[in-house]
Amino acid sequence: MRLLGLLVVGLLFAPPALAADSPPPKPPEALVKGESLYTTNCSACHGVGARGTAKGPPFLDKVYEPNHHADIAFYRAAEAGVRAHHWKFGDMPKLPGVTKDALAQIIPYIRWLQKQAGIF
Repeated sequence: MRLLGLLVVGLLFAPPALAADSPPPKPPEALVKGESLYTTNCSACHGVGARGTAKGPPFLDKVYEPNHHADIAFYRAAEAGVRAHHWKFGDMPKLPGVTKDALAQIIPYIRWLQKQAGIF
């Protein structure tokens, strides 16, 4: 009975899920540049609103929460590429055109999307 009560409370206070076919939420003004940079540099593989594509995984997955993939992992992925280890999309190539300054704006946008999806 207590477990059922906890489940009900968890459902009542859980952030709303982002439907796959709905547009991503509009970010706060401070993250608009990050959204634009993400769209230009990341969305072809990781999808609009970080939902993933047939080419790359979604960042709205618990695997990418900050405790498992810290921000430095995003910097390293763009700088050096990443060998496939969680997904079967193949290796991610390095992204030489994506600067650390751009990533400093992209990462907070991704983290904000994750929070909107209930991933912290």
